[in-house]
Order: sequence, then C-alpha cells, then structure tokens
Amino acid sequence: MRGSRRRGAEPFAMWRLARPGWRAAAAPVAAGSGGPGGWYEQLAQSVPVHWAEEGLAAVQAAAGLPWWATIVCSAALLRTAVTLPLAAHQGRLLAKLENLQPEIKKLAEHLRYEVSVRGKQLGWSEKVARFHFKKNLRRVITELYIRDNCHPFKATLLVWVQIPMWVCVSLALRNCSVGAMSSEVQGQFSAGGALWFTDLTAPDSTWILPVLLGLVNLLIVEIFASQKMDVSRFQKLATNFFRVVSVVMIPVAATVPSSMSLYWLSSSFVGLSHNLLLRSPTFRRLCCIPRTKSDSNTPYRDIVSALTTKYSFKK
Repeated sequence: MRGSRRRGAEPFAMWRLARPGWRAAAAPVAAGSGGPGGWYEQLAQSVPVHWAEEGLAAVQAAAGLPWWATIVCSAALLRTAVTLPLAAHQGRLLAKLENLQPEIKKLAEHLRYEVSVRGKQLGWSEKVARFHFKKNLRRVITELYIRDNCHPFKATLLVWVQIPMWVCVSLALRNCSVGAMSSEVQGQFSAGGALWFTDLTAPDSTWILPVLLGLVNLLIVEIFASQKMDVSRFQKLATNFFRVVSVVMIPVAATVPSSMSLYWLSSSFVGLSHNLLLRSPTFRRLCCIPRTKSDSNTPYRDIVSALTTKYSFKK
C-alpha cells in the first residue's frame, strides 16, 4: 500500500520537478526567436501553456486515470465548465438579435419614408439621401442594441475564449509528447494510450482518430448550416470555409502526436453534444434563452429531416 501511494504521487512530483530544468534547456531556443520555429517555441513556452500543463497534471494526479482518459476528461471538463456557459450566453444574445429584426425592419421603413420626405424638401440627390438613411439607421440599430444589451460583438466572446484555450492545451500536450517537459513525462505518454493508439507520443498511423475528427467537425458544420433558412452569400462562404478546414484537419491530425488528435476529437465531440443540447427547448428555457420565431418544438427531428432532404438519404 505504501509503495502504491508513492507510485501514484510520482507523475505529479516529476512534472513539477521537471519544469525548471526544461525551462533552462529551452531558453536557447526561445532566444533564437528570429530562426525557424522561434515564435512557435516561444508560444509553446508561454505562461498560459504552462498553466495548461499544470492543469493536466493536476487532473491526472487527482483522478489517477491513465493519460488517454485524463485527456478525454480534461476536454469534457473544459468544454462543460467554460465554453458551455459561454455558448448559452451566445444563444441568449442571438435570440435577442433575432427578435429585434421585425422592429428594425419596421423602423427602417419609417426612416426611409422620413428621409425621402426630407430629401425632397432640401433637394438631396439620391446618393445624399442614401447616406443619411444609412447613417441614421446605424444610430437607431445601435440604440436598440444598447436597450436590449445584445450587441453582436458580445456574441463573439465564445470564440475569443475557446480558440486560445484549445491552442494552449494542444501545445501543452505537444510539450508532453515530444519530451519538452521531461523524459519521465514523455515515457508516461508513450505508454498511456489505449486500443490502437497505445503510444500517445506517436501519430495515429491508422488514421482512425484523424478521420473521426474530420467527420465530427463536418457534422457540426452541416447541423449548423441546416438550421439556416435564408442564407446570405457571406454565410455560404463561411460554411464552405469551415467545411474545407474540417477536411484539412484530417491530414494535420495524422501528423501530430496521438495525444493532440485525441484531445481534438474529444473536444469536437463534446462540442457537438453541447450544440445538440442547446437545441433542446427545455435546456434553452433553463438557460433563459428567449424564444424566437425560428425555434422548433422538435429540433432533433428537424435536423434529421433537413440533412435527409439535403443529401437525399433514403430512410
């Protein structure tokens, strides 16, 4: 019992002891920031990445799980504790914006009439009248955003938190996999996998993790696209861009350590689950998301129906 207690504490202790030596060894690399990969190495040695390393070590030491399970649980924990509340906040803002559209449309028609009358009185040209209309419409819309506390920029908070967090955890796993932390930690990762990816420091030669990652990301994109009835040209371009990114991530994930591709897959899968959860009318009410005209009482049936119609799947 005594020996097992000591062994359970070894990973976290070695992790903590390895950091000063690793920083000293990595200092010459960081100094050459002008060389190839200099900025990348500096980013990999940044304070937020160290926080992510310590967080992973703390989860592993507290739960006593193998490293593959620690990575999966950490992804689920971060997604649930950080990004899910932000996604619910984003949903509230987008619902308020959608509910504002009829009022904005009505005010725009009234403003267009007023500008037209005023333009005839003052002899404005069509260009000048259009300028005044757009200027006053922007002012009116801004006042509505302030009134309802739903400026569209606030809806981007999720992106500004999620992407840096994803990058930091990915780099922390990369440091562990390539031995940047210590040879002991790298050794734990090399034997900390499961199933076909037993070595978390090596890329997945079977391409199962990368392909699953691409499929999950594509499913997220298609589910999001299927909910949009009136799609603008920009939205079409954005959807196609994310489709391309989802496909490109497959070969990228096949060249990085399995620990990173496993984290990416776990994070995307949990994100897909949260996306579907936020479609539930019951969960939306729990999150105080206002009901909109586009809301459905059968969202999951509608998703399946939309995907079936779009891709002509046969039931």
